[in-house]
Amino acid sequence: MINANDIIDMTDLTRQEVAAIAEHEHIPEMAAALRGEYELHLHHGAAHVQGMICDDIREALHKKNMIHAKELYATLHAFLAAHPEAVRGSAG
Repeated sequence: MINANDIIDMTDLTRQEVAAIAEHEHIPEMAAALRGEYELHLHHGAAHVQGMICDDIREALHKKNMIHAKELYATLHAFLAAHPEAVRGSAG
């Protein structure tokens, strides 16, 4: 039987990226995995996912939660390495 971890493994996202989308959209991680995978296949969708992660970082900083902000920054760094088309201003 397919479970939530199997679904996440079938996406082009890491568990941390899915968690950031879930946090941003206030939805369960399963829905976030599907949403994120859908976004990645849209024109400028990777940039939209990047924006979600950046929003989460700003929110963590606003709440003075430096540990979570650092975790999200690491997530953002890994996302941009895997999805360079997400960088704002890129030709992709």
